[in-house]
Amino acid sequence: KAQMVKNTVIVPVGSKGGFVLKKAPPATDREAFMKEGVACYQDYLRGLLDLTDNLAGGQTVPPPHVVRVDRDDPYLVVAADKGTATFSDYANAVSAEYGHWLGDAFASGGSVGYDHKAMGITARGAWESVKRHFREMGIDTQASDFTVAGIGDMSGDVFGNGMLLSPHIKLVAAFDHRDIFLDPTPDPAKSFAERKRLFDLPRSSWKDYDPKLLSKGGGIYSRSEKSIPLTEEVRALTGFTRDRATPTELMNALLKAPCELLWFGGIGAYIKAAHEGNADVGDKANDAIRVDGRDVRAAVIGEGANLGVTQAGRIEFARKGGRINTDAVDNSAGVDTSDHEVNIKILLAEAERQGAMTPKERVPLLEAMTDDVGRLVLDDNYDQTRALTLAQSSAVSDLDSAERFMERLEKAGKLSRAVEGLPSTEEIRVLRDQKLGLTRPELAKLLAYAKIDAFDAIVASEVPDDAHFEAALVAYFPPQVAKYKPAMLRHRLRREIVATGLADDLVNMGGPTFVDRVRETARADTPAIARAFEIARRVFRFEDLSARIDALDNKAPAATQSALYQEMGRAVTRATIYLLRRGRSGDLGAAISAYQGAVDTQRAAIWEQMTEQERQRAEARAERFTQDGAPADLARDAAALPPLVAALDVADIAERTAWPVPAAATVFRQVGAAFGIDRLRGAAMNFALEQHWDRLALRRTLEELYEDQRMLAEAVIRHAGAAPKTEDTAGAAVAVRNWMSANDARVSGVLATIAELEATGAWTFAKTILAAAEVRGLSSNAPEQA
Repeated sequence: KAQMVKNTVIVPVGSKGGFVLKKAPPATDREAFMKEGVACYQDYLRGLLDLTDNLAGGQTVPPPHVVRVDRDDPYLVVAADKGTATFSDYANAVSAEYGHWLGDAFASGGSVGYDHKAMGITARGAWESVKRHFREMGIDTQASDFTVAGIGDMSGDVFGNGMLLSPHIKLVAAFDHRDIFLDPTPDPAKSFAERKRLFDLPRSSWKDYDPKLLSKGGGIYSRSEKSIPLTEEVRALTGFTRDRATPTELMNALLKAPCELLWFGGIGAYIKAAHEGNADVGDKANDAIRVDGRDVRAAVIGEGANLGVTQAGRIEFARKGGRINTDAVDNSAGVDTSDHEVNIKILLAEAERQGAMTPKERVPLLEAMTDDVGRLVLDDNYDQTRALTLAQSSAVSDLDSAERFMERLEKAGKLSRAVEGLPSTEEIRVLRDQKLGLTRPELAKLLAYAKIDAFDAIVASEVPDDAHFEAALVAYFPPQVAKYKPAMLRHRLRREIVATGLADDLVNMGGPTFVDRVRETARADTPAIARAFEIARRVFRFEDLSARIDALDNKAPAATQSALYQEMGRAVTRATIYLLRRGRSGDLGAAISAYQGAVDTQRAAIWEQMTEQERQRAEARAERFTQDGAPADLARDAAALPPLVAALDVADIAERTAWPVPAAATVFRQVGAAFGIDRLRGAAMNFALEQHWDRLALRRTLEELYEDQRMLAEAVIRHAGAAPKTEDTAGAAVAVRNWMSANDARVSGVLATIAELEATGAWTFAKTILAAAEVRGLSSNAPEQA
């Protein structure tokens, strides 16, 4: 279960396995210990392959003497973990022994693979989380000094690489299983250089740190000492008032020391919740050191290592204002890199079989792609942490949707709230009463399950087979192998690669409850929603807009970036729903082509086409974005999204009536202004409705208003007859007035009712429903009135 949650960013699902040496030689006899460990590991893997299908000549070969009750499935890879970090070549030797079809792709990271420590990829992925947390506090970790305490030492992969990711790190304290390092007021440049020296020194420890470089009051002490002297500087850091403390007491205090970042790079569970007992944690060795999340005074926790904090501990820390994700989010770059390596090797093996490359070209090509693989992996970390920020920004208003999402997964047997540390129905009620939403660690769980759920539905459908996704398949791989596209199309995990990428993008952009909210409004299943989402984001070129927003990192406030993204999120939701309701989510390429030109045309003239009401609201949005630090051009483009999203309606009107897009747009917007539909939508966007059914009714009413506006616009055009010239938008406005005059009796009644509702005070939910019903009555009779 833990591995599946982490594996949401990679292609195959997975689980953790392990083995224990029952007759281990003494650890002091390293050679014998390693020999026995390797032998047991290879025995373990032989057992796995004895039960696994193989491939030969493209055909599945079942394992002999095995009764199978599942489908053909020859895919099995292993990734080294705690205790076996250097064992990949031993695993691949077993793969060769068995003739396993994956060859040295069976175990990633070996001598012909990507060395995670050399790449520093796990730490770099977690650092994307750290940078985002700090960016949201208005701090650039690559330009401003900040204090850090940590667990680990410079010889370790995650801790060592992590503490070299910014020259502005002021590492005030750290400890591992051997030593305690104290440097209360370090010089960033000098300490960085010394950490780099230790990182490059084989099998270094904190005892190798040059003591002359320590700041006043610092020191390096063994954890085996009975007590450690506490200098004035260390007392100020830890809060001690006495002169000495045991190593255990000191480490406990360091976990609670005030600092900006607490960096987990070593093994051990060190933070729990106050209501948890040590027995609940399952890490007896650290019981005396462990602290409660509410007592941690760091501003940010970066979980480069696994299981450093319990989920309840994360939530407790987050509730008191701390910034934290989960380890599955922070350190996913390692498994993501392994995933890319395996899929690249599968691709290259197919390219060899097709004669597109030679075996001699393989290793140099793998090495040449190292940096690009890292870039692809870090993009996943960046996107996933951004998705969490967006989910957190609307966590209070989305609480009801989150609960319904959890309830659906529970009924389907896919989720246990208790196991995942997610709130019960009663706890949700308390949060609602307190006007609180889910914390970031809880949202991280929902994000993962939303991706798992979406992937399962997409991969089981025909969506991944659409030719449109060939571009996404190519984009998954480094650019150096784009020339092997024929081999990509034969990749055994082609569909899974497409489905994973689409599910990631769907949830990252729309949020954990996006699919459920769209399903309730448009009554569509997940594969149809995924198709419509893909059309919407391509038609509106949301990826270009997203890149422009991301480019504001450390140039504009993070809150401004989130506000811009929220505007885009609302637009993609409305566009997806429209496409589903209009039945235009089938052939992707055709649908994108059908709409993209019309949308581009309207985008170029959107500010001129807006009604006065729309323009006032758009200008207010643009001014707010600009005042908050967004560039003027980006602010205007984002502010124009609410009216621009109706470009789909206009495109359909133009197609069905053969009117030019600009003229059809004018009719559509004039109808919206004439019947107050713009005002109704504007008022409805400000309603704070607490009940799910009220919000659902409002969402459907807003969609029906767009449909009514479209039907009335088509009635106007049919009444007008011949299409005006492309540039003759004035004639379109006249057409609206002519139609209203021709249908004066019916139109006057509707306008009078809306005016009466508006005259009695501010718009309410009930008044909006009544006004929408009046418009619906008019639009439903519009064909006869034309």
